[in-house]
Amino acid sequence: MPSERTKQIVIVGGGYVGMYTALRLQKRLRGELRRGEVAVTVIDPQSYMTYQPFLPEAAAGNLEPRHVVAPLRKVLHRCQILNGFVTRIDHASKRVTVQPAGSRTAGVADRDVGYDMLVVALGSISRTLPIPGLADCGIGFKTVEEAIFLRNHVIHQLDIAASNAGDEEVRKRALTFVFVGAGFAGIEAMAELEDMARDACKWYPTIDAREMRWIMVEATDRILPEVGPEMGRHTAEALRRRGIEVKMETLLKSAEKRRIVLSDGEEFDAGTLVWTAGVKPHPVVKESDLPLDDKSRIKTTAELTVDGLEGVYAAGDNAAVPDLTDAGDFTAPNAQHAVRQAKRLADNIAADLHGKPRKRYVHAYVGSVASLGLHKGVANVYGVKLRGLPAWVMHRTYHLSRMPTVNRKFRITMDWTLALFFQREIVSLGELEWPRQEFELAAGRQQDT
Repeated sequence: MPSERTKQIVIVGGGYVGMYTALRLQKRLRGELRRGEVAVTVIDPQSYMTYQPFLPEAAAGNLEPRHVVAPLRKVLHRCQILNGFVTRIDHASKRVTVQPAGSRTAGVADRDVGYDMLVVALGSISRTLPIPGLADCGIGFKTVEEAIFLRNHVIHQLDIAASNAGDEEVRKRALTFVFVGAGFAGIEAMAELEDMARDACKWYPTIDAREMRWIMVEATDRILPEVGPEMGRHTAEALRRRGIEVKMETLLKSAEKRRIVLSDGEEFDAGTLVWTAGVKPHPVVKESDLPLDDKSRIKTTAELTVDGLEGVYAAGDNAAVPDLTDAGDFTAPNAQHAVRQAKRLADNIAADLHGKPRKRYVHAYVGSVASLGLHKGVANVYGVKLRGLPAWVMHRTYHLSRMPTVNRKFRITMDWTLALFFQREIVSLGELEWPRQEFELAAGRQQDT
């Protein structure tokens, strides 16, 4: 049991950096944890870590959504898991303020959690712009909940179109899907969902797959910059061959009442608007007393310690980590760096506890892989460029190897194996958004919708 002399290590955030740091500390500090000399607490609103590269496959129905998350309590069995929202980081008093999960409805008071060593791994949130209508009808793509919603929503749009065969305006609006932001999240989500919707059309006799309109809107002059210009151009060409419109150097100007207005002058109605145009550090970081750069990222050394502070560490999307392989630049906010930074960060914490020197984080970016739907993909790894089926196989193999726990690896493999023999489900469970609607109807409550 922890005592007054127990060294308290608090990890704020249970995503890639938070979970993998805690997982590494369990191994490196096994003896200290067993003897009660050290205690590790992970604070996150969710009780699981989401493996985001698999979200597009979960949205497309290739993977069971529960299989792309890792339960923190099972994985981090030597750590304390505290579910709640960190609302303030006060390093001057070495405390973080936590709003426990459920406190908004149960009247539970906020609590302060003290620490000796702090790891800030809050990650990022979607970076939005003040575009009229975006907040009302846009949907992000960073969480498993958003992936589930988007899958149900896209299938529901097919239901709407099929049920309004005589109303061309309603059908056209339902069958128009707009994605803004042509990075990994946007391209993979759109490609997987378009593939799923096209496959589902065979169960909708009144819908021709060619009626669907899928539009990618990108502000810059290239897509998938992580895989290089050549593979980016190939991706754009591959998507266009599938009938997907790729509009580069184009901005979303307005989305009021689902009326899409683009900077190239085009206007149309769309039943679906997905926003994947970048991320920004978690806002709690900005409100803390930690040193920040001009992008509101925590100033971090190459040893993953917070610049000028003792006992505080940071990595991942909320940290400006120097890229020692590219002088003057910072590491990209992606899973590849986050997982590797977490291991180095944990090793440096262990080194500090044992009085040993820290090591710097050095990792040359090896490349990227992206899925473009079933049996389709692009890859650029160590300068080797692949496309089509080989890239798709590499995408699945790489990310399966990075998925934590044998349990999840096995379940994902079984999902893929079963998909070889059975067709995808096309059921929309849109009522998940309003689980009490049926009961309220039975209770005689007036519906607002």
